[in-house]
Amino acid sequence: MLTGKAVAQSVTVDATIDSLQIYIGDQAKIKLQVALDADKRAIFPVYTDTLVSGVEIIDVAKPDTQYINDDKRMLITQEYTVTSFDSALYYLPPMEVLVDNKAYRSKALALKVYSMNVPLDPENPEQFFGPKTVMQPPFVWEDWYGIITCGILLIPIALLLIYLIMRICDNKPIIRKVKVEPKLPPHQMAMKEIERIKGEKVWQKGQPKEYYTELTDTLRTYIKERFGFNALEMTSSEIIEKLLEMQDKEAITDLRSLFETADLVKFAKHNPLMNENDANLINAIEFINETKEKEVENAKPQPTEITIIEKRSLRTKILLGIGIVVLSVALIGSFVYIGMQLYNYFA
Repeated sequence: MLTGKAVAQSVTVDATIDSLQIYIGDQAKIKLQVALDADKRAIFPVYTDTLVSGVEIIDVAKPDTQYINDDKRMLITQEYTVTSFDSALYYLPPMEVLVDNKAYRSKALALKVYSMNVPLDPENPEQFFGPKTVMQPPFVWEDWYGIITCGILLIPIALLLIYLIMRICDNKPIIRKVKVEPKLPPHQMAMKEIERIKGEKVWQKGQPKEYYTELTDTLRTYIKERFGFNALEMTSSEIIEKLLEMQDKEAITDLRSLFETADLVKFAKHNPLMNENDANLINAIEFINETKEKEVENAKPQPTEITIIEKRSLRTKILLGIGIVVLSVALIGSFVYIGMQLYNYFA
């Protein structure tokens, strides 16, 4: 391997070739490598189709950039694949790289291209063979994989096409039966939400405000569903006053304490004790149990079934039409492909 280097300050240009000698038509790879600071910008040489007269460029790989020295330096590599069809010793001039509009060059390289020597022995002409007769290729399963695959796919494509045609021709309304799950009673919904709050144990994570916000929101929602007034838009004192007009005062006492603690936590940054948090959770559960509707306590609501009759929309018809067209094209294309493959095989 021949290597050339040129160094100027912090920029290094290095050009290498993986083979000094090749036969006509063979390939060699020239690697141009530039080392520079990470804040600089390098422009590599651009060649059209030849490096020099007689040496053709057949491929230019994408530059590969590596960061070194704690990302302070870059190592950029550009690879050129070359070939030649004339035997000669070629001089490859230095390759120029621009770094921040300043030119840096590598040293020159060389490439020797040899012609292929075909031995001719007039004394043994039998070593050369004339053209052979046309032979029938042997049967190979790989040649039939495409035909077999298309043949297998023809069946589901045809069946799906028939189904879509029948769907678009049958313009009857679509009848669907849907089961609607009943809404849980207010106390069951509230208890389910409280169990979730209890399981998350937000107050143990140093988040009493979030805990009391969730707990009071659950109670407000329950009160709204159970007693029929919008407790979500009312203050704590307004809710208590409204409940006192409708319920026994003893059932409201613990709730009043809970709301007062919640207001202190949310607006006065009060930090309640652990047993106080547990007691307020119990107060919420007791309030729900004391005020729930007795007649629905043990009731198990059953889902109701409703029948929906829908007419086929224009969008559905368009989608069916598009599906029919696509499947028809796929079916015809499969037949054409199979026919062409069979023709080429037996022709």
